[in-house]
Amino acid sequence: MQSLNPALSTTPPKPSRSLHRFANPGRFLRLSGRVLPPLAVAGGVVTVAGLAWGLFFSPADWQQGDAVRIMYVHVPAAWLASMGYAGLALCALFSIIWRHPLADLAAMEIGPIGAAFTAVCLITGSLWGKPMWGAWWVWDARLTSVLVLFFLYLGHIALVRAFDNQERGFRAAAILALVGAVNLPIIKFSVDWWNTLHQPDTIHLFGQSTMSGSMLHPLLVCALGFTLLFAALVLARLRAAVMERRIRSLLMARVQRAEGLPA
Repeated sequence: MQSLNPALSTTPPKPSRSLHRFANPGRFLRLSGRVLPPLAVAGGVVTVAGLAWGLFFSPADWQQGDAVRIMYVHVPAAWLASMGYAGLALCALFSIIWRHPLADLAAMEIGPIGAAFTAVCLITGSLWGKPMWGAWWVWDARLTSVLVLFFLYLGHIALVRAFDNQERGFRAAAILALVGAVNLPIIKFSVDWWNTLHQPDTIHLFGQSTMSGSMLHPLLVCALGFTLLFAALVLARLRAAVMERRIRSLLMARVQRAEGLPA
């Protein structure tokens, strides 16, 4: 027999209830309003500290010289380009399967920021590749798959805004996000699957990294700072989108009341 005391009940909460607890616009705005300022400040401070450490105090590479310092921008941007698209795919799952009201808005705001970080990754990669490879661009497997990622971001941004019915745009963009997620493991393992000019990964989660600690530590600080800034930008844009939708709904309701139409 099921216990009548909720504290003693062993029945887990329904997923829909836990997933939708922050869907209320007022609750989300209150929570994000408290989180956003410290998140943005922390992101700015950590990013500046990491870049200063890497650009001015870390040693030059014995082969690449000072050109290696580009990695303190290039590598975090590359990580966040892939992580941002993984966020798009996750939002697509929440939208299609659980119909979470904020999932589509979050995906819409992640898209431009992810595209910007992917562009930074491609530009800094070209700047790094010129002195190393003697060319601004080569059709390397890693570079090509990141370029495809950039076009996937642009396609997602376009699809969200391509339909008069915004819900249709959200559905089409969610499908693209899920299909395009196939490109993420290609980006990750391209240097292992094919013979490429791009150097293999030097940082390993499960194993010893081959990068010197004097370079690895400022790189990790830069990655943390970029990640915090990415999250702060997405949160700020999502807050603006929620407030815009809320204001639009209030204005529409006011117009309907003025014209005597049912709400």
